[in-house]
Amino acid sequence: MNTHVTIIGAGLGGLVLARVLHVHGIPSTVYEAEASPAARAQGGMLDIHEDNGQPALEAAGLTDGFRDLVLEGREATRILARDGTVLFDDDSARGRPEVLRGELRRLLLDSLPAGTVRWGHKVSGVRALGGGRHEVGFAGGGTVVTSLLVGADGAWSRVRPLLSDAAPEYIGRSFVETYLYDADTRHPAAAKAVGGGSLFALAPGKGIQAHRESGGTLHTYVALSESQDWFAGVDFTDADAAAVRIASEFDGWAPELTALITESDTAPVLRP
Repeated sequence: MNTHVTIIGAGLGGLVLARVLHVHGIPSTVYEAEASPAARAQGGMLDIHEDNGQPALEAAGLTDGFRDLVLEGREATRILARDGTVLFDDDSARGRPEVLRGELRRLLLDSLPAGTVRWGHKVSGVRALGGGRHEVGFAGGGTVVTSLLVGADGAWSRVRPLLSDAAPEYIGRSFVETYLYDADTRHPAAAKAVGGGSLFALAPGKGIQAHRESGGTLHTYVALSESQDWFAGVDFTDADAAAVRIASEFDGWAPELTALITESDTAPVLRP
């Protein structure tokens, strides 16, 4: 196969595809809206399963590099009641080792030939030209015509409308993201509650979920089943007030759990 492949989106899916194509001698170009690899944080931990993620990385020839990124012990899982009672605690390995998403992305980027990813190319639209060819337009101007186009650009994909009229819909739940750093020293009660891997403390319509990342970093996603209008009423430009407002939804919960919100070392970030 000599056809040059055009991939939209430099997330993990697009980059794995580009790497596997490269291994097989098939050229590709990845167009990414972000200005650079460091333009934004890439999320937290990602579990790589034996039946899908690991075979993909093996096909990409990156198994050894992936193994070097694995954070041992992060497969551990704890479930706590709202009063802090431990309901379930399992530190066994289950064939889905955890890595930091940003580090895995860097591994993939470093494995590609220079210039494969074109940063700062936000797609404004795609149109079919016939004969299997498509024209991709970019917000900053310019177009590219391709004979093989892959959309790996996420929920709001500009490529998907070529195949489906399906569009994302808000399902009634959003997450508020917080971080605690050097938690074993600075936030010991919260660190003990989370344990060595992931924590789930759930109730109808709400929950506190956290994961221990590298070192003593605790990465928390607070889940709330509320409307978008409800979240619009929270002033996330005032970090302290936003933390207090979100924590108030967990009134009566154990302080070591609410500390994951109120003691955050970063401003709470809404993730719809």
